Amino acid sequence: MTKKNYVGLSSAERSEIQILKNKGYSLRKIADVLGRSPNTISREIKVNSVAGEYVASKAKAKSRVSRRSRRYQWQKIEQNNELRSFIIDKLSPPNHWSPHEISGFLKRNPSLGFCVSSKQIYAWLYSSRGQRYCTYLYSQRYRPKKRRKNKTQRVMIPERTGIEQRPLAALDRCESGHAEYDSVVSSKRSGSTAALAVLQERTTRLVRAKLVPSLKPGHYAETIVELANNLQLRSLTTDNGIENKKHTLTTQKTGIPVFFTDPYASWQKGGVEHANKMLRRYFPKGTNFSTVTQAEIDAALWTINNKPRQCLGFKSAVQCAVEKGLLLDPSVLLMPTI
Repeated sequence: MTKKNYVGLSSAERSEIQILKNKGYSLRKIADVLGRSPNTISREIKVNSVAGEYVASKAKAKSRVSRRSRRYQWQKIEQNNELRSFIIDKLSPPNHWSPHEISGFLKRNPSLGFCVSSKQIYAWLYSSRGQRYCTYLYSQRYRPKKRRKNKTQRVMIPERTGIEQRPLAALDRCESGHAEYDSVVSSKRSGSTAALAVLQERTTRLVRAKLVPSLKPGHYAETIVELANNLQLRSLTTDNGIENKKHTLTTQKTGIPVFFTDPYASWQKGGVEHANKMLRRYFPKGTNFSTVTQAEIDAALWTINNKPRQCLGFKSAVQCAVEKGLLLDPSVLLMPTI
């Protein structure tokens, strides 16, 4: 069954609603005549009536004004200098808060005197007034991203275990200790083989990352073992990249089973993909990781792991990791030095 997109009421339909309503037709009968949902008719009369009376011409004008005001909801930010300054401050370095985190923080702190939704912040950023601040977003995108359909291609890895066999507790994030890992590579132009191995725990969103000299399966597997150390992990999930061919080595050394997403289904490990996105703020595309130090990586991780996250009820990843007993190494609580 295909989903139908809602089409707004036309002028002719509004005129028909007025005529039938004046004749005493019920809402359901009007809906049957127009081939519309009774809810649509009920809402139209409730929202677009004027002084308790439904007049088609006035309803049309009221609807047009409402659509126009929805289009410019971001003006709330532009008209409030204090709110605008607060948003810019939290978006920009060194805070690097996302629009969702800013919105959630304001809702939890009504004493600040203003509140705004994340949609309004994004609308403001994508408008001509806020375009200059889009560089502070993780993606540095200046307009909403278009979603594309997934490709389908089969990729084989020796002794591969599919994600469908991963414990259900990992799927709904009700149990801590299930992590995802991925790699962030240097630019092709640099000719460097250096990369960044990134691991994120699904429940607490704690992120760890370590530089690797190359993505040779042996080196990469050893690095994942180091990232998993000092964490109470139950499973690992990754993609079908060639660097993961030595996943059995990781399991042998940690005792943690590794599960693989379906080919071209990066959303199945969306947590670590988002962690990569956050790290890209500090190490954008085109970065040559052979010129980056581990101390610089640790400084970026400190900021990411200690800021309030919307998905955690605006607690930090470190707070949640300590509360759930996931974190065995307290050194991540310390501010790194570069």
